[in-house]
Amino acid sequence: MSRHVGREPRRLTRWWRRWSLRARLTVIAATAIAVSVFVAFQVASELLDWELKDTAEDQVRADSRVLATNAERAGLAQVQLPPYPGSGRLVRVILTDGSIRTPAGQPRLPPVSEDAGRVAQGASADLMESNDSDEDGYVIYTLRAGDGAVQVARVVDDSPINEFGFGMLLIGLLCVVGGALVGRTVARTGLAPIDRLTAAAVRVAHTRDLDADIPDEGGGEIRRLIRSINDMLAALRDSRRAQRLLAEDAAHELKTPLTSLRLNVELLIRLDRRGTLDSALPADGRTRLLNDLGAQVAELSTLVAELTDLARGDVSDESTEVLDLADVVLAAATRAGSRVPDIEVALDVTSVWVSGRPAALERAVLNLVDNAGKWSPVDQPVQVRLRIEGTSAVLEVDDAGPGIDAADVPRVFDRFYRADSARSLPGSGLGLSIVQRVVDAHGGRAAVARSARGGALLRVDLPAAAPPAPPDPIAPSAPPDPIARPSAGEDTVMS
Repeated sequence: MSRHVGREPRRLTRWWRRWSLRARLTVIAATAIAVSVFVAFQVASELLDWELKDTAEDQVRADSRVLATNAERAGLAQVQLPPYPGSGRLVRVILTDGSIRTPAGQPRLPPVSEDAGRVAQGASADLMESNDSDEDGYVIYTLRAGDGAVQVARVVDDSPINEFGFGMLLIGLLCVVGGALVGRTVARTGLAPIDRLTAAAVRVAHTRDLDADIPDEGGGEIRRLIRSINDMLAALRDSRRAQRLLAEDAAHELKTPLTSLRLNVELLIRLDRRGTLDSALPADGRTRLLNDLGAQVAELSTLVAELTDLARGDVSDESTEVLDLADVVLAAATRAGSRVPDIEVALDVTSVWVSGRPAALERAVLNLVDNAGKWSPVDQPVQVRLRIEGTSAVLEVDDAGPGIDAADVPRVFDRFYRADSARSLPGSGLGLSIVQRVVDAHGGRAAVARSARGGALLRVDLPAAAPPAPPDPIAPSAPPDPIARPSAGEDTVMS
């Protein structure tokens, strides 16, 4: 039974929600008007009934006083009672012995009540009664007169209330119909911007045209909704533009290494088919060609990895944690040395705690070191410094290369941008762009300046975090760090 009762409200809710917003607003408006008319009718009926009864009571009091004056002059038994005229007041005289006198032809009144009998016996001066037990209701006033009492009664006429109720019913029906029409009109007018907004959204969904902004109209919530959707369309346009540029730039950047790789592979295949591979390419030539192929494959692998990382944006399954940035810098320097043995990295790092994603931060530091390693002379190491300044962790990577031209500084972190002097060097122009994205995702700032050694100085500022609480003294100690970390101010060269 309880389950059935519980399902009914949900069923009614689903049925109500299937209606259109216009229909619901129309029903709500009509219902509100109907309730208002009903409440107004109840209040007005009570007021009218009270006013009619108050008027009838005033009238019977006045008539009773006149009849009591006549009865005291002529006596209760001799006072003249005119025949009943067929309508109007009804009178009755209560004698001392409890008997009654009524005019000839008058309708029978309800029996004398005990309270009225006590008035006739002198227990009280007067009494006002209402009798609604019969088909007709009476207002009966009993007034002490002489040795008895006189009574004047009037029939309480409900016809004015009934006529008033019928009129209110007609007015209520008209108001409900008018309210429904007004509600539908108001709903249609108020929801017109929503209709246009819906049509525009459907048009965008069908045509895929994100350049069609929705006109800013209406006010209040409607205007905020339209502006929000226009902002969403602008964000979608930017996203589509970024995807298109990424695809175009990726195709352009992949074209050169793929073409070179294809030509070298086709040369090897052609020579092998002719059987002239050994004669046309001596051992040292094959070695150079294979080295070129390996370098081209490595360049393609790096480019694809960077494109994948860049295309992912800020989407990552890696969780954020509080970590020591010095560990990240040491791991990145170790990877850089293993990837390019010619790179020497001089470390000057201090333990600085930050909140971030370890793999993303390591990739950013690795890109900074790789970029500096391309420009730094063989006999000059890449210097990596990590320290804390105020509430920021400051990472600096500089080289002793030619530096960055002033015209190139504003575009250093742009995607696929490569200075003219870097065209002949390996790379895709994505490394520093990835650095910028990672730094932005961690609430930091990346900048470029001139190094004291004449090269480029790339600086990254990240918000510092409070170090984690020390481990429980009774807990087993952690294994030693496999990477020896230099102390503050100590330089370590890694190659």
